[in-house]
Amino acid sequence: MAADTRPGPKPGTKGAAKAARREKAQLLREHAQQRQARRRRLRVTALVAAVVMAVTAGLYVIFRQAEQAPAAGYDVGSPGIGQTAPGFTLASSAGGTESLADHRGETVLLYFQEGLGCQPCWDQITDLEKAEKKVKAAGVDSMLSITTDPAGLVERKVKDDGITTPVLSDPDLKVSKTYTTNEYGMMGTSKNGHSFILVGPDGTIQWRADYGGAPDYTMYVAVDKLLADLNAGRQT
Repeated sequence: MAADTRPGPKPGTKGAAKAARREKAQLLREHAQQRQARRRRLRVTALVAAVVMAVTAGLYVIFRQAEQAPAAGYDVGSPGIGQTAPGFTLASSAGGTESLADHRGETVLLYFQEGLGCQPCWDQITDLEKAEKKVKAAGVDSMLSITTDPAGLVERKVKDDGITTPVLSDPDLKVSKTYTTNEYGMMGTSKNGHSFILVGPDGTIQWRADYGGAPDYTMYVAVDKLLADLNAGRQT
């Protein structure tokens, strides 16, 4: 019979048993390493999921707060607080003309608005008239609204809406450009936006708020918010 010349321990010998034990131990180590790798992957997956959930929850809270937050503030154009309000004389819906100088010694609220194509702008006047006591309590003696529409159309609109506040016509935008109120609207610079300018008894601007600019293009401000902004920002 030929001798067994194959390498390695011969079956049934102590060497073969030792080799089998080594092989088994190696397999056990490999299985243990695989289990550890799986546990690591599970931990990483769980950690990533937790981070994603936390980020998602954080973003949700931020978005909800943004939705519930009050509308952004307002711009302040030029001329601004502390500057002399430029004088003007314009055709009035009350008939004839009206000048800023006619209100010297009063605190007058100028309201530059978009005009006939903006019903909320007229609703703004109506609501301010309804809140006359609150407006007076805020220290406002009188109000003038200024639009770039023709005087005849403005007069008809005022009658249709039952508005008593004088609405002045500035069709060539001369006054609007002087006050830069045409730079805060959704119609480029061809019309006013939604601007309020409080002029004190001495002709000095005490407060200004240009609400109509980008990105919101606000065309109506609740009376209580408007007066709160006025009281908070006013400088006498």
